[in-house]
Amino acid sequence: MDFLAVSQHAAIASYPWIGKGNKMEADGAGTTAMRDRMMRIDMHGRIVIGEGEMDEAPMLYINEELGTGNGPEVDIAVDPVEGTTLMAKGQENSLAVIAVASRGSLLHAPDMYMKKIAVGPKAKGAININLPLSENLAAVAKALGKDIRDINVMIQDRPRHHDLMNEAITAGARVKLFSDVDITGAIATAINEIDVDLLVGTGGAPEGVIAATALKCLGGDFQAQLLPQDEAERNRCIKMGIVHPEKTLTIDDLVKSDDCFFVATGITDGPLLNGVKKTGNGTMKTHSLVIVGGEIRSSQSVEASFY
Repeated sequence: MDFLAVSQHAAIASYPWIGKGNKMEADGAGTTAMRDRMMRIDMHGRIVIGEGEMDEAPMLYINEELGTGNGPEVDIAVDPVEGTTLMAKGQENSLAVIAVASRGSLLHAPDMYMKKIAVGPKAKGAININLPLSENLAAVAKALGKDIRDINVMIQDRPRHHDLMNEAITAGARVKLFSDVDITGAIATAINEIDVDLLVGTGGAPEGVIAATALKCLGGDFQAQLLPQDEAERNRCIKMGIVHPEKTLTIDDLVKSDDCFFVATGITDGPLLNGVKKTGNGTMKTHSLVIVGGEIRSSQSVEASFY
């Protein structure tokens, strides 16, 4: 619940910048609020995925130590404003996200592209990122007891995914396109009410680790492959301890421990969460999600003071 307060305050701090067209100010406000609240938590916290390296980011940088110094040693992956472009344009599906696991558990994923495939718990073990999408669709449909024609595949609307879209449609599946924030799409595969069976595509590697944490808590499945674009990115992988950058990464490679949890608070409205709303008495209403121990512990609106 300490981390719930962290994501709430990050979302509230970003709220004044919704629709203002300034991604940097929005991200800065969320980052400052998130770090301030995390410094108050009794923990030995270490950022493994954050705003960049120490020389690139003034706070929430990789390897920054957070907390009071008392309590458990944990790895922390954050994105204070996931979907900054969406939020700056006043569009839906921006949120503040945090993934936490016992120390040494979260993959130090470099900021580069990652190929991803994700499913909910009913299709766990049915996916193989090295097989064609059509074969994965058949396997997932079988695991879910569905016809492929009833399978919903979430794919980010990017030119690089046109072949995936065509393959899914040719196989008979339904395609749901989204503009940004594939963390939401990955989690959606584990929530029956959203009706998403599979997420595939290429997106940010840091977001992949955060999404994998949420799915691990929910009993889902996630596989990935890093896609370094040049020798510099390959060397960065090796520097961060990933000796074989192109190897297939299972959910247990991305999140090594079951001792983990995921927290998110909506900034703007989206399929998982409602955005921040300012009430008439000056307080801010937030909607948050806490996933831990195989279930969603909290998915309700709460009142929080304006940050």
